[in-house]
Amino acid sequence: MDKSKLIKMFIALIAIIVLVTSVRKLIMGNSMSLSEYAQLHATPNSQTPPPDENDSTDSLDTTDEPGESSSPEFETGNPDTAESSSPDNASGTTVNGTQLTGAALNGLSQQELRYTLDENFYYEPLSDNLRRYITGVSYPAQTEDSQEPEITLDELRYIHILHYDFDGNPTEGELICNEAIAQDLVEIFYELYRNEYQLERVLLIDEYDGDDTASMEDNNTSCFNYCIAEGTSSLSKHALGLAIDVNPFYNPYITYNKDGSENVSPATAEFYADRSASFPYKIDENDLCYKLFTQHGFIWGGNWNSSKDYQHFQKTLH
Repeated sequence: MDKSKLIKMFIALIAIIVLVTSVRKLIMGNSMSLSEYAQLHATPNSQTPPPDENDSTDSLDTTDEPGESSSPEFETGNPDTAESSSPDNASGTTVNGTQLTGAALNGLSQQELRYTLDENFYYEPLSDNLRRYITGVSYPAQTEDSQEPEITLDELRYIHILHYDFDGNPTEGELICNEAIAQDLVEIFYELYRNEYQLERVLLIDEYDGDDTASMEDNNTSCFNYCIAEGTSSLSKHALGLAIDVNPFYNPYITYNKDGSENVSPATAEFYADRSASFPYKIDENDLCYKLFTQHGFIWGGNWNSSKDYQHFQKTLH
């Protein structure tokens, strides 16, 4: 083979190598290794290992007696805890298709003033957005001629909890209450949740336009509502955020007439006025709800003489 042919073959081989290398770079230019991709797209939680499937700490412990809680202590203003407290906490969450309005309106704006017992059990002040939402509904709007409410918005607290619904599913709930009982309520609902106590729904009374009867008929557990006590001219303890009604449809409010007849509220819950009957969700002195509330210093309306308010627990400030 002469020298010129050898040179031409060598040049052709070089050209082929260059061409193959260029094509490969063109094809692979935008590719990266899995580790490079993971680093580029890492999220704040990407370094957190998944939970051990054999770890039993997530299971509910129902062996503790009421009053012997293993609840964690409250933490104040922990941003990390606040941010992880519930899915989509900054924009609100949904419960059976119903948006938790208070969670959406408070968002993370009060996280530095938040008291956290456990990841989803906390209380905090009302944000300006939440204050505007309840004013004119559960909280009275002010006019030139109106009297000052007996409680200020600064004295109220927003509470976020988890509870089991009537299908046995963990569900989020929310309340507004007096600051004086906020820690009591968070601790009580935490214990109810640990023991899988069922509450059909726990929503702000404002979801019912402040209509207590509509809330009771929907079996909604609620607390604050600035209203007159039924059948009286006095403010209800709910108006001060010091009373709560639990599963009210199954635990109605009963007053008695002089002729011995009864008035049941809500009227549609007349069947459940017979407390000698056996039915689910009935609050009596053997019920866990009764035990927890009374241990925290609440009075039960089921023990009243002139009327019976089986849904109702209230606390008196000293």
